[in-house]
Amino acid sequence: MENSIIRIHLKDLRNEAHVEFFTRTNCLLLFTFIINMKKYIFCISLLCCSITGCNAQTAKETPEKRHEKTVFQTGSQWKPVTDVRADVAIVYGANDRSDMTFEQRVQSWRDRGYTTHFMTGIAWGGYQDYFTGKWDGKRHLDEGQVTAQGDTIWHGRMVPYIVPSQNYLRYMKEVHVKRAIDAGINAIYMEEPEFWMRGGYSEAFKREWQEYYGFPWRPQHESPENTYLANKLKYHLYYRALQEVFTYAKEYGKSKGLDVRCYVPTHTLINYTSWQIVSPEASLASLPCVDGYIAQVWTGTSRETTYFNGLRKERVFENAFLEYGSMESMTRPTGRKMFFLTDPIEDRPRDWEDYKKNYQATFTAQLLYPMIADYEVMPWPDRIYEGLYNISANSNEKAKIPRFYSTRMQVMINTLNDMPLSDNKVNGSQGIGVLMSNSLMFQRFPIHAGYDDPQFSNFYGQTLPLLKRGIPVSTVHIENTGYPNTWKELKVLVMSYSNMKPMNPDYHKNIARWVKEEGGVLVYCGEDVDPYQTTMEWWNTNGNAYKAPSDHLFELLGLASAPKTGEYPCGKGKVYVLRTEPKTYVLEKDNDGTYFSIVKKAYETAPNTGTLETKNNFYLERGPYIIASVVDESVSSEPLVLKGLFVDLFDPELPVLQTKTIQPDEQAYLYDVAKIADKSKPAVLCGASRIYDEVIRKNSYSFVAKSPANTNNVSRVYLPKQPKKVKIMNKAGEPLATAGSIWDNTSKTCLVKFENDPDGVMVSIDF
Repeated sequence: MENSIIRIHLKDLRNEAHVEFFTRTNCLLLFTFIINMKKYIFCISLLCCSITGCNAQTAKETPEKRHEKTVFQTGSQWKPVTDVRADVAIVYGANDRSDMTFEQRVQSWRDRGYTTHFMTGIAWGGYQDYFTGKWDGKRHLDEGQVTAQGDTIWHGRMVPYIVPSQNYLRYMKEVHVKRAIDAGINAIYMEEPEFWMRGGYSEAFKREWQEYYGFPWRPQHESPENTYLANKLKYHLYYRALQEVFTYAKEYGKSKGLDVRCYVPTHTLINYTSWQIVSPEASLASLPCVDGYIAQVWTGTSRETTYFNGLRKERVFENAFLEYGSMESMTRPTGRKMFFLTDPIEDRPRDWEDYKKNYQATFTAQLLYPMIADYEVMPWPDRIYEGLYNISANSNEKAKIPRFYSTRMQVMINTLNDMPLSDNKVNGSQGIGVLMSNSLMFQRFPIHAGYDDPQFSNFYGQTLPLLKRGIPVSTVHIENTGYPNTWKELKVLVMSYSNMKPMNPDYHKNIARWVKEEGGVLVYCGEDVDPYQTTMEWWNTNGNAYKAPSDHLFELLGLASAPKTGEYPCGKGKVYVLRTEPKTYVLEKDNDGTYFSIVKKAYETAPNTGTLETKNNFYLERGPYIIASVVDESVSSEPLVLKGLFVDLFDPELPVLQTKTIQPDEQAYLYDVAKIADKSKPAVLCGASRIYDEVIRKNSYSFVAKSPANTNNVSRVYLPKQPKKVKIMNKAGEPLATAGSIWDNTSKTCLVKFENDPDGVMVSIDF
């Protein structure tokens, strides 16, 4: 594994565009040699790290790590109204507050039984002491990201998005990371390594360009090649930033006797490309100092409008499903830890009903990945529980979170504490993947030669026609094609170079081997007419003269250069070529039929497959939990009807149902009462609080429930027989006047209600 990783890195760096430029123009050869030698030395250092990293990946988890299943991030100290009872409180920012030091904030959560981690932004943050010169006596506002118009791209007051210089990285290590580790924290999160595509004009960026490429900066708007080079540098800068900060964190942690783990909370490759931001994404999997990620997917990312059937609109569930999938596939071959995040609200002010509807959609989407069972249950509980938002879309009246919504939300997040991993699969035809690459982020902005990709439609043109037909399409990262696990259970791979390019020719060798030797079926879509096809890269330098990178792939597959639309046998597998830009499948009404028919044919002729199933729903069982979604704009407008005995987890009253009907553009989340493993044992099945101190005796059951103040609890408690007495008391043992219980004989469950208390509510049941 170590050798293959390093071989790829050497190949990547040997073929960087600036090196080829000098070779092609036969000038500054000495510069080329020096630059290459510098990059090879860098790669050798990666080899040493890689060996260490692979050993680390096989180490057994400590008990502490095993209990870090649910987390949340907060910039505040512990408060009764934000005591959400996840396993970990990620304390945000190392700065002191006016009334409390960073260390006191951390301790306030520890005092309440939380494991504490640390998070801060790597591309922005409350670093005014750096920008104003308080830290080192020099002002650094010139290190902000700047547009072609000379405008700094701001994240907030005196908080620019940053060009991560070496000096800035030294500041991050010495001022923020060191302080967190000195406070005894052994998990560091550097969130959102982001460089805006429209940036790249600051003096700081020009200096980094000269250092990296060895020739003077070029304005990215002047040519596709300049754009490609600029974005490739942005990508490198944050790769370097995370490598250096995390390497320091691990080394400094060791000096303090701590095994420091490092995580990257990041938007998905889909969202960053759509929003025109550059970030390292999948390449971080090659960094041994990265232990895992948080997939930052929520309403704000997933409501980005997309085209389908000629119509542009929000498709939140579908987008979230693809976003979570891209993060899962990014880490699947490496086994890195992945937390999935959802947010009950979002950054932009909306109304509570809007938040509720879209939170349900994203929450459902994340649960449809049964190979992930670690979650960030929410970011920023202060704004969720204490923020003021419109009570409806047609009202300007603002209010705190309604109790029905906080109850519902707490039921949902408490199930995540028990959500099991599962070998079950989402219903439908498995094994169809769409290829992605980090280079998707290199050619979105600006537009060159009139070639546009509205709303990232070249990607959605390959995915939405399948997803809307109920096919659980996956994504495949080209950077992971060297890992055997990438190809496991994959039958059909759809790809296009209309909106991305391969940064390494070895990727093509991996794809060709899968087709020819393993019987894979490749569907290639695209005319190869976008202006980035001629960007100076490995396929047209160093003796290569391919007009498009796909020609190199087709050659390895034994096809002629630029093959026409058609079906081609290839070893044990097959290749289908569609000479159409995939964006047209969604930009134009009723124009995805040919594409779908080819994918269907590819699937049904691939080894060990049957008929490609189409439907309008997605369904999965994980332990006692049933997750379902029905999509609109699909093959049918019929609802999905489920029969059984369920508790409805999306209803704050937790009703018991024998039939659940799910309409198009709706989702369901159910507890299957039939899945109770031991019918002789009482248990809290679900509820809006976390359960502690359970005591089971022959004819009694008691527990303590904890959840934030100013919220309602509702819980379904399974009992072997009808209760004789239910006592609900506060910490002092005093009965709660407003508490109550209702027995349901059909499900053998007792519905228990009371006002939540972070200090705990004691429930005692005799039966």
